[in-house]
Amino acid sequence: MTVAIDRATGKRRGDRAPRPGLGQRMKNSLQKYWYAYAMIAPVVIVLAVLVGYPLVRGFYITLTDANSLNSARTIGVNHIAATYKFVGLDNYKNILFGPLSYDRFWSHVIWTIVWTVACVTLHYTFGLGLAMMLNQKLRGRTVYRVLLVLPWAVPTFVTVFSWRIMLADSGAINQILHALHLPQPQWLEDTFWQRFAAIMVNTWCGVPFMMLSLLGGLQSIDTTLYEAAKMDGANSWQRFRHVTLPGLRSVSSTVVLLGVIWTFNQFAIIFLLFGPTSAPDAQILVTWAYYLGFGQQPRDFAQSAAYGVLLLSIVTVFTSFYFRWLKRNDQLAV
Repeated sequence: MTVAIDRATGKRRGDRAPRPGLGQRMKNSLQKYWYAYAMIAPVVIVLAVLVGYPLVRGFYITLTDANSLNSARTIGVNHIAATYKFVGLDNYKNILFGPLSYDRFWSHVIWTIVWTVACVTLHYTFGLGLAMMLNQKLRGRTVYRVLLVLPWAVPTFVTVFSWRIMLADSGAINQILHALHLPQPQWLEDTFWQRFAAIMVNTWCGVPFMMLSLLGGLQSIDTTLYEAAKMDGANSWQRFRHVTLPGLRSVSSTVVLLGVIWTFNQFAIIFLLFGPTSAPDAQILVTWAYYLGFGQQPRDFAQSAAYGVLLLSIVTVFTSFYFRWLKRNDQLAV
């Protein structure tokens, strides 16, 4: 076997050059892409200050027994230093496995999952139905679009307060039910109806976004696919199953993921509908974490921060599994 040797360098041709070290690679990258780094530097700094530091600080608080009685505070001209202690993972142990773990954590986890699944399912179902209706050629379609977007365009607090007035014992909904000789639920007092009302209000607020997103996806599907399916004798259900749903795959996967994350962390609707202290069994994890940190005395900062870390962990794990599931389905589809 003949080996070619470069006379200038004395090295064999085909040999790979030694890989530069990490410092050299960073230097080369900075020299080559300095403009891109300069453009993203302000964003990185802002994220580090507004997101990174609070996240690290919050995680540290979870490892202490900090509350409103032992934290640093100023009363008048007197400054009282913090006296909380480092307790390690005791907060997580108490939340997950303590004597009150079910009442304070697991029951809220179960309700939060039920709330998220129910709301996202209703968002997608009603959103897809309305999007398919608006995708048809019908008279007054623009007016319908404007009216259906209004629940999303109106500020959330206005929508929720309006629903709260209508759901009161003497509100419009119970008056209508009374006129129809139907039972009048205690929407804001009974646990079951509190949860039902929360899902109903969140569905009202969330359907327009899902509708607009899916409408854009429907309009991007090639109409010749429907014409070809009709020529092959496919009925409406078969066209929906084999043309519409596959055509909406990328849009659906994105909006469902966003819907799950937003609904799982939906603070405003539960808080504005029931307040920070009422309806304890209707509180989802994020509102319960707020109650622990700001709605009781003494305020338990460590437990509240631990709930925040657990919330972040749950969402992160779900997102990773969701992306893996999507990737596997895409590979099977190919």
